[in-house]
Amino acid sequence: MASSAGAAAIRMLNNLATLSAGVGASAYLLNESLYNVDGGHCAVIWHRFAGGVQKDYVVGEGTHFRIPLVTYPTIFDVRIRPRVVASRTGTKDLQQVQISLRVLSRPVAEKLPEILTTLGEDFDERVLPSIVNEVLKATVAQYDAEQLLTAREEVSRKIRDALNKRAADFHLKLEDVSITHLMFSREFTTAIESKQVAQQEAERSKFVVMLAEQEKQAAVILAEGESQAAQLISQALREGGTGMIEVKRIDAAREIAETLSASRNVVYLPGNGGGGGGGSGGGGGGGAPLMTMPLPRPVLAAPAPAPQMQ
Repeated sequence: MASSAGAAAIRMLNNLATLSAGVGASAYLLNESLYNVDGGHCAVIWHRFAGGVQKDYVVGEGTHFRIPLVTYPTIFDVRIRPRVVASRTGTKDLQQVQISLRVLSRPVAEKLPEILTTLGEDFDERVLPSIVNEVLKATVAQYDAEQLLTAREEVSRKIRDALNKRAADFHLKLEDVSITHLMFSREFTTAIESKQVAQQEAERSKFVVMLAEQEKQAAVILAEGESQAAQLISQALREGGTGMIEVKRIDAAREIAETLSASRNVVYLPGNGGGGGGGSGGGGGGGAPLMTMPLPRPVLAAPAPAPQMQ
């Protein structure tokens, strides 16, 4: 009885171990048979018995099946990725310039099998630095250093067109290309600043010359006006005599008399022609003005202090 119970327990344990092994193998096979492709990614399938990479087959987003130990997916990120490439090159007038270019690129999803076969998973590291440096050196060499500043938009457009053409050979799509940094040598920067200062000084000298010319014309016009006025006065004197001068003299004497009469520091004294004594009753009465100044006020000394009692 005991031996039969032990044999039944052993069989049960064996069956449990077999079931566990089957469940484990099934879970492993199921896990190895599924793979996920996240959003913005694509997968390329490598088949062990079908000649390697499947050239015409790209897997999109979602959960997919594969044959364990036979097919292996390689997942690529097909979203736009930024990259900044810096290059030092020479201009048409032999000036050295440091230029940085920002490139937004992504691979062409339909060409991912060919990209994997020819370039590998790090295709952007292999392609972008080389073609960006090549295009930058070829394009910048067509312009002078000054043109890189004044025609920056045109230079950027030429670089973008040339880069798109070169990147298409490697199945890359460039969404945007822009110049982010442009720096010249210290000597050229100093020369540009000196040129700007010289141009400002030239403009200032030109303004000074124009101002002097305007002042000269104003002086000439003023002199011509005074000359014409003198001619008119001379002509009036010849035609009307000295009557106008007498009128001007009377007006001046009137203004002087009004000014003196309004002043408090003027005293009128009798003139030499005013009659002698009080009984003569002669009219005269005219007097000559005498300018007087107000007398200063006397300064009073302060009283001495009273003697103190001992």
